[in-house]
Amino acid sequence: MRPIAIKILTIILFAIAGISLGYAQPSKSSAKITGALLDEKGKPMDYATVSLLNAADSSVVKGTLSNDAGTYAFDHINTGTYIIKASVVGYEKTASKPFSVTDGSIVTVPGLKMQQASHALNAVTITASKPLIEHKIDRTVMNVENSVIAAGNTALEILERAPGVSVDKDDNISIKGKQGVTVMINDKLTYLTSTQLATLLRSTDGTTIQSIEIITNPSAKYDAAGNSGIINIKLKKNKQSGTNGSVTLGAGYGSTFKDNGTLTLNHKEGNLNVFGSFSHDDRKREHTLNIKRIVTDSTGAKTYFNQFSSIPNDNHNNSYRLGADYDISSKNTIGFLVNGYFNKEQDDNANKTYISTQPNVVNSYQTTTSQINQTYNNIALNLNDRYKIDTAGQELAVDLDYSKFKNNSAAHYDTYFYLPDGSTMAPPVFLRNQTPSVITIRTAKVDYTYPINKILKLETGFKLSDVKTDNNLQAQKQVNGSFINDTTLTNRFVYTEKVDAVYANLSQNYKNFSIQTGLRGEYTSSIGNSITNNRVVKRHYFDLFPSVFINQTLNDKNEMGLSYSRRIDRPGYDDLNPFVYYLDQYTYQKGNPFLNPQYTNNFEFNYTYNKSITLTLGYSHTSGAITQILLTDPKSKATYQTNLNLQSQNNYNVNLYAPYTIAKWWEGNVNVTGFYLKFKTDTLLGGKLDNGKAAYQIRTTQTFMIAKGWKAELSNYYNSAMTYGIFNIKPQYATDAGISHSFANKKANIKLSMSDIFNTRRNDVTSYYQSNNLDIKQKNESRITRLTFTYNFGNNKIKVRQHQSGADDEKGRVKGN
Repeated sequence: MRPIAIKILTIILFAIAGISLGYAQPSKSSAKITGALLDEKGKPMDYATVSLLNAADSSVVKGTLSNDAGTYAFDHINTGTYIIKASVVGYEKTASKPFSVTDGSIVTVPGLKMQQASHALNAVTITASKPLIEHKIDRTVMNVENSVIAAGNTALEILERAPGVSVDKDDNISIKGKQGVTVMINDKLTYLTSTQLATLLRSTDGTTIQSIEIITNPSAKYDAAGNSGIINIKLKKNKQSGTNGSVTLGAGYGSTFKDNGTLTLNHKEGNLNVFGSFSHDDRKREHTLNIKRIVTDSTGAKTYFNQFSSIPNDNHNNSYRLGADYDISSKNTIGFLVNGYFNKEQDDNANKTYISTQPNVVNSYQTTTSQINQTYNNIALNLNDRYKIDTAGQELAVDLDYSKFKNNSAAHYDTYFYLPDGSTMAPPVFLRNQTPSVITIRTAKVDYTYPINKILKLETGFKLSDVKTDNNLQAQKQVNGSFINDTTLTNRFVYTEKVDAVYANLSQNYKNFSIQTGLRGEYTSSIGNSITNNRVVKRHYFDLFPSVFINQTLNDKNEMGLSYSRRIDRPGYDDLNPFVYYLDQYTYQKGNPFLNPQYTNNFEFNYTYNKSITLTLGYSHTSGAITQILLTDPKSKATYQTNLNLQSQNNYNVNLYAPYTIAKWWEGNVNVTGFYLKFKTDTLLGGKLDNGKAAYQIRTTQTFMIAKGWKAELSNYYNSAMTYGIFNIKPQYATDAGISHSFANKKANIKLSMSDIFNTRRNDVTSYYQSNNLDIKQKNESRITRLTFTYNFGNNKIKVRQHQSGADDEKGRVKGN
């Protein structure tokens, strides 16, 4: 461990211990019973049925299921003598010896070993139907696995349907109106910027996703990045013995044809588990854009621009995943994983811009056609080791990761200038550029869990990350029939960033009360080197990120919690890159190498009634808020997009989630989010920004069991108008529906769905601030009908159920796809 990491860890441990001294004594309460289930090899036995029986008459007092770690717990137990009984398909039933419980005690039952039954059960299928949306104490879970509407969609399209989540025109993901979301896959960071992340999520077939977790206030164990929280995408895992898998084939049609397919394979025998998957999809998507803007020069003269663009995307995505887990012993599991993607995209854009000096009178116009061919390649390697030191929960986990991205783009832009009558106004301009980029990420992470006693647990660890990006924009302009280097656009930018992090969490669980205090320290060292411009920006800074979580169970139906955490968002790699990305001579995008990180303090109160209805109140304050804005060059009259640090951003939010059952065959839920988002800064474009507006989002989902083997879903959402920085975002709304049928002994499933049935989903934005006078109307192809077929094959015999440890994707804050 680097020296500074050791120092920070020492500080954190002492700080956490000091904070927790006042909570060391448990209050009087009713009794609690805990224990663990193991198989014949000593591995945790998950999802077994556990019953608490009266020793006197064997009557059932309570029942539960063991969790992923094989543990179980019973709360609010009266004084008496009891027996624990456990059962699971394929294993002999087992029971504990009688034990006594006194008032306020915490009893740990010795681990129970379950022996495999003498005969195997053939073709046994156990189906547990989870609701589409689950609200837990620290997160909201969207169970995608059995969703009809998810079939044929990508991970990005499914995210757009998650409660409180929205995706804007540039694929930026927001939670409750706030950007700055950190995305994880199987509890591992994706070190990607919004554009690179969008490519990864478009390459991920929805049929490979088990669930999506939305964590709005993460603990110190998680990376401190992400001011609005974390979205954790859980991929499916196959725990059946033998060789098995599934194949998924899909087709869709909107304005163009789309197809997708996924093959998954799994082989589990003895101590070895090997798994893999491959997904491919072809999709062409239409996108239309209309931009109206008024540019005012220093003399007060106005120029009117009216731009129409057709921007179709033709994507061919391929993603793969191959890994293995091996149980060295009953306590130690090692694994490796290699995953990645290789994608191609072609954009054939057509832009037409009318230019006027007064409204509704065209003085000239220009057309720009562009052809952009892009390739995206990624490979990620992971080695992991999980060592369960004892059955009390002491555990050590190690992860080593390496990721490499190689992206290439070649673009041609042809611009022609005309007078209103169609005659040539000026000679055409021909430009081309190449933008190769390489991003390399290395990380090492160690996590250690130590139960100090029955009520006190310590979690600690450290993480080292090392990122390097190398972007080389090469631009040429045609002069006298030959292309020559354009020095105004050509640039090479190299960015390196190292983050050393350590953390410690101390949690205490009493009868009806629990508290967790945490502290994370991160030291960041970065260098942004614009080689062409001979400009270097260096940064070195250390930050502490405390977190506190308190939960109180009032009674069987009422529970409430309070949480706080401090977060950071470092600028995206491309947001720092001073490159100019050209659309036409009046429209482009450029980075800002002087962006600083933003810091957020999050507070959240939640209340749960009857373990189903939840109410959440939240407040966050962000200083140095990284915000997308538009600037205008008064000389060239060009408008360009970039990012700046604003003084502050405040967010007040409330969320209500309520599931309901109308009949045995008709269930649903409603999720309502209200928020007030306010941006403030003293100087911006020559003025003072103090802009805020209340907004709300409503999403309802209904599930209908219309007949045996038949299931239907209906989903509706509405996002009201809202304000973000200098932009005013207009309302959005849509309706999705689908139906599925399972047959062939539930091995086969066919799903038919349609997204945005009424074709209402739009992304329209205006900006009227200081010199900005802008109106953007855009429409992505959103009404798509999909037919998806899935077939599960292979050995379905239940032999050995073991806890499976595997590693998944690890990437980051990249951009450039």
